[in-house]
Amino acid sequence: NSSDLSSSSFILASIPGLEAAHFWMAIPLCSIYIVAVAGNCAVLFIVKTEPSLHAPMYFFLCMLAAIDLALSTSTVPRVLSFYWFNTKEISFGACLLQMFLIHSLSAIESTVLLAMAVDRYVAICHPLRHSAILTNALTVKIGLAAMARGVIFFLPLPLLLLPLPFCNSRVLSHSFCLHQDVMNLACANTTPSVVYGLTAILLVMGLDALLICISYALILRAVLQLASWKERLRAFSTCIAHIGVVLAFYVPLIGLSVVHRFGRGLAPLVLVAMGDVYILVPAVLNPIIYGVRTKQIQRRILSLIHIYKCRTSQ
Repeated sequence: NSSDLSSSSFILASIPGLEAAHFWMAIPLCSIYIVAVAGNCAVLFIVKTEPSLHAPMYFFLCMLAAIDLALSTSTVPRVLSFYWFNTKEISFGACLLQMFLIHSLSAIESTVLLAMAVDRYVAICHPLRHSAILTNALTVKIGLAAMARGVIFFLPLPLLLLPLPFCNSRVLSHSFCLHQDVMNLACANTTPSVVYGLTAILLVMGLDALLICISYALILRAVLQLASWKERLRAFSTCIAHIGVVLAFYVPLIGLSVVHRFGRGLAPLVLVAMGDVYILVPAVLNPIIYGVRTKQIQRRILSLIHIYKCRTSQ
């Protein structure tokens, strides 16, 4: 009864009993997606047009914005198509491509977050050498290295699934494709895929998280050596936005991993909701966090709003 899904498809997850409400459920999802796209596009535009933001930290922020745009756009439109037009099936090839994009872009974002942590470490612990160490040229090289790292580590994931037969249920646990989800539907030995997937996660996201923690331990040690509490708060306040972005990325990632590892008996609504949170929360929160914490971005946004109001009032 086995069948090769390379010429077939998977069924996207639906919430039992709520099929009739899909149209209305998609409206808040679409609204959140629009906010994410608008926020990240605004970040890209403001950093490009504001000379005072032409610094490595904000170039890294632009990289995060571009990654979040790509990650949300590779998943949310397909989810909205499922909810609004009942296109439940996704082809095997499209599923593998979406899976690769989700995991590789997440790896790239993790690497950029590590680079931002290093930037904060150099800015606080070696402020006089910051501009000499983190140059614009080095920032570009770090971005290219992050892309190469994400592609190299996570390209094998779909390749390992490609030859496997799938004879069990074709229904996924989410409304998009994840490696763990697709792998669980195979009716062959998935040990190589399991081992490689776990190794890639530990060597990329796990290692990055560890190095970020080490960076902040060194930052905290340097901050506590400052003379007054006012200086300590001023120095550490430059890290608040980055800490918020790190939490917005890693908390949903860890939550989704825990759900896949221990949540087999959970309601489908929890699985679908966790997947949507993992895709959309960083994309929505990142521009908001940096918009609140960065005065130059705030001023630029207010000036754009003022210009818009003046034009519409004429």
